[in-house]
Amino acid sequence: MLQAQESKTYPKIHIPTDSAHILRLQEINRDIWQPFIEAYATNNAEQYLRLNAPELIRAVGGRFKSIEKLAPYAEKVRSDFATPGRKVRIGFRFFERVADENSASERGIYRFSWFNEKGERSDYYARFHVFHKKVNGKWQIMVDYDSNEDETIGAGDFAAALPMDEFEPWMNNYNNYPEYKGELGLLPQPDKHFVFRLWSPAATAARLCLYARGDGGTALKCIDLKAGAAGTWEARLLPENKGQYYTVQVKIGGRWLDETPDPYAKAVGLNGKRAQILDLAETNPAGWNKDKSPALRQPTDIVLYELHVRDLSSNANSGIKNKGKFLGLTEKGTKNAEGLSTGLDHLRELGVTHIHLLPAFDYRSIDESQPFSPERYNWGYDPENYNVPEGSYASNAADGAVRIREFKQMVQALHAAGLRVVMDVVYNHTGATEQSVFNRVAPGYYYRQNAEGGWSDASACGNETASERAMMRRYMIESLKYWVKEYHIDGFRFDLMGIHDIETMNEISRELHALDPGIYLYGEGWTAGGSPVPDEQRALKRNTLQLDRVAAFSDDFRDALKGSVFDHDDTGFVSGKAGTEESIKFGIVAATMHPQLDFSKVNYSKAPWAAAPQQCVNYAECHDNHTLWDRLANSRPEATEAERIRMHHLALSMILTAQGVPFLHAGAEFLRTKQGVENSYQSPDAINTMDWSRKTRYADTHRFVQQLLRLRRAHPAFRMTTAAAIQQHLRFLNTPMPNVVAFHLNGAAVGDTWKEIVVVHNGNASAQTIALPEGVWSVALADGRFAAGKARRVSGNVAVEGVSSMVVWR
Repeated sequence: MLQAQESKTYPKIHIPTDSAHILRLQEINRDIWQPFIEAYATNNAEQYLRLNAPELIRAVGGRFKSIEKLAPYAEKVRSDFATPGRKVRIGFRFFERVADENSASERGIYRFSWFNEKGERSDYYARFHVFHKKVNGKWQIMVDYDSNEDETIGAGDFAAALPMDEFEPWMNNYNNYPEYKGELGLLPQPDKHFVFRLWSPAATAARLCLYARGDGGTALKCIDLKAGAAGTWEARLLPENKGQYYTVQVKIGGRWLDETPDPYAKAVGLNGKRAQILDLAETNPAGWNKDKSPALRQPTDIVLYELHVRDLSSNANSGIKNKGKFLGLTEKGTKNAEGLSTGLDHLRELGVTHIHLLPAFDYRSIDESQPFSPERYNWGYDPENYNVPEGSYASNAADGAVRIREFKQMVQALHAAGLRVVMDVVYNHTGATEQSVFNRVAPGYYYRQNAEGGWSDASACGNETASERAMMRRYMIESLKYWVKEYHIDGFRFDLMGIHDIETMNEISRELHALDPGIYLYGEGWTAGGSPVPDEQRALKRNTLQLDRVAAFSDDFRDALKGSVFDHDDTGFVSGKAGTEESIKFGIVAATMHPQLDFSKVNYSKAPWAAAPQQCVNYAECHDNHTLWDRLANSRPEATEAERIRMHHLALSMILTAQGVPFLHAGAEFLRTKQGVENSYQSPDAINTMDWSRKTRYADTHRFVQQLLRLRRAHPAFRMTTAAAIQQHLRFLNTPMPNVVAFHLNGAAVGDTWKEIVVVHNGNASAQTIALPEGVWSVALADGRFAAGKARRVSGNVAVEGVSSMVVWR
């Protein structure tokens, strides 16, 4: 082992701006490395080894184990580099990194290539192991070599394992990896055999190991995979292998990486550690081939209802037998202690159209062997196997077929109840990084790297995927299409959609809408951190105009309604804050262009970002941050419960009478609380559960939400389909008083039975007088109550009670 001594700092080497890798040369032992450094500085090499972190130094390892053997080699390198007219390239393949704040270890292999004035090329290869350690506050570099390799890798030996012309693109530019356009994963054949195909272009060998169980035990046998086209590896499996479990393992840089399910696995065993060989047709429940999605005439007819599978049934008062399971969503006739419907029946009677399921693919954070330990809970935003249902929601997670069948039964039951199904998908990052399924078959490729060579982290979860790379883009598209075709999914919500590039999102939309024109796609138009992909290329909210039939959440409307999610004490329109009127109007027109808006006064967006109303998802709360009920308790602690209920009702009235697509958080219809916990992603069931006794306690709220949904469903004036229609047929009324917004809808122009409608929202504590357009109007909603029987008639100036909405028509 060679330890670097402190020495003078040499200047940084010039590197082209488009270089993928960067080298900082600081405090490197000059007795050992000076010949190399001088050669680099003199000859201006194009590519250098990348940094692990800004303060860590990347040293170039030699291929000898002692200073004595290094000297003559260093002299030859220096001499060759000094040849007039030569060009230099340095390639580097990194295959292992371990780092913390005080140390780091990198292991890899690199190649020096240089060309003399005749264009003749010379290559030198070396395997290295570099340690960085912090000693007395200063970084030192120590160089050792792979303990499994005592001899130098010669050019001939290495070339035999990896074609020379393919080596450099793999190391320096992931975009040059070959794209495979065929099917990957386990592929059933007509003769009952299976073809298995893996994409791992950097591998020099690959194998598949078969197991009797999804966990534990030793391999029954391992099969060497044969190299195929475009970086693929293949094997043919026998009919008798059906039911067995398998892992894949690849050899890269002379080392076998850890066993893993393949990224395209469609069935797995316990905790997703091994894939399973199944005939998916055998997982279909009775009548599955006849399952059809409920009819959907147009996207603005949608009302989204966000639900965690476990939350619906986990409470003891749910009346549901299969608590926390997919099957819990299939049970009919369930009731709470007071005899009110719960579960599936509740969803059906509420009046929503789409059930948005929080992540229900296989994720990492729950031990599927003990899913209901008191503190064991997670939302599921830590993906493990993207194409497999989560095992903790199945009655038997150890059998790969069970979770698949029960997920299908859930979808089938929801469809039969008139409800479409949306999956919350998290392609923007993985739960693990170095040990992810992706990195165990194609290290680095599926992820973005930052300027220092480390993992870019726009997700704030340790990594971000690289949707712009051909095989990651293809993976997302094929995965989504699989969920539509195999599981009859009707839509997708994209977590941190702003991490994905616009081109990928548009290709996803084109492919999915070709399968089903009624598919609904939407996502979070933001990230949790910076990304190396330029903002103008990513699916951020402000770029929604460039997206094809993809919607974004409106945080403009959300925070105008209740206050900023980043300031728990902030108030909004419904809690008495003046000055939010233009942001409220922006939400009412679904973030589209409207001639009456002053966009300079909108809280976040200073220009319209939706081309059509269906591209704007309006909401007041979701799984993130406080529930609306808890938020109102934080921002208005002095208010009585009755006053906060009025605020809550006003917020839902505004969402459900606005243009665009409304989104409700499960339990909002009975003032759901999480006991003040803001970020409940791993809080226990006691915090996250839907308490069905609240449906009884707050029956008026439940009834109010049902009536709002009926109002919206009955009147297309609240569901206009184009931005042009909104511009022409929605007119804001003059309301000089603060915290009041009123608008007129031309119902006749959009086929509504109500020829004209006026909606007034009053966020003030006191009643406000509004001048209605000339004529006599019928009252549909006033002071939190819907008209029963013959409607009251009003005209001229009318009083709108404090913290309430009024809807009148004629």
